[in-house]
Amino acid sequence: MRRLLAAVALLGAVACGSGNNPTNPAYQPEIVNLTDSFSFQLTGVQNGAGSLPYTWQNTGTKATIDRSSSISAGTVTLTLKDSAGATVYTGPLNGVSGSVQTAVGAAGAWTIIVGFSGATGTINFRAQKL
Repeated sequence: MRRLLAAVALLGAVACGSGNNPTNPAYQPEIVNLTDSFSFQLTGVQNGAGSLPYTWQNTGTKATIDRSSSISAGTVTLTLKDSAGATVYTGPLNGVSGSVQTAVGAAGAWTIIVGFSGATGTINFRAQKL
C-alpha cells in the first residue's frame, strides 16, 4: 500500500510540474500550426527548462524563420529538422531578431523543437515555407 501511495504521489508531482517546466499550465503557448506556416508565442516564462517538440507540415524544401523574442535570462534554442531528420536550422531565440532561412531539406513532416534552459521572458517566432 505504501508503494502505491508513493507512486500516486510521484505521478501527481510529475503531472503538476515543478513550475520551471515551460509546459506547466501557467505557461500556455499560443500556437498556430498550419501547412507551410507555424507560429509560436509563450509569454511570462520564469526559469523555464525542458523542450517542446512539434510536427509541422512544410511542402517546401526551405523555410524562413521570423524571430522576435524578449528573453531576460537563460537561453532558448530553436531547432528545425526536415522530414528525413536532418537538422536544417538551429540557433538561439534570445538576443536576436529578424529573419533567417533554413538550409535546404526534404519536404514533408518537419520537426520544430523549442529548447529552454533557465529561460525567463517571452518567446515568439514564426516559420514559413520559402
